[in-house]
Amino acid sequence: MIKTILTPLNNSIIIQIPNNYIGKKIEILLYALDEVTDDNETSTKKTMADFWGTLSDETANELHKNVTEIRDSWDDRLNK
Repeated sequence: MIKTILTPLNNSIIIQIPNNYIGKKIEILLYALDEVTDDNETSTKKTMADFWGTLSDETANELHKNVTEIRDSWDDRLNK
């Protein structure tokens, strides 16, 4: 993988592809770094209340049961 950051001086960039990339699908991304935000800084912490009405009661109960079982299994392992 090749990753680089540059500041263009005009509206053209010439990219030289390494020989071992020839014939392969490659992905080229172009974005300004000041447009990228860190999700951890800008988003608020989600709680279960944020998802109210998204899940059916049955699904929510199953998820809650799974979380409880996982928590209990960790408690059992830690308390041995």
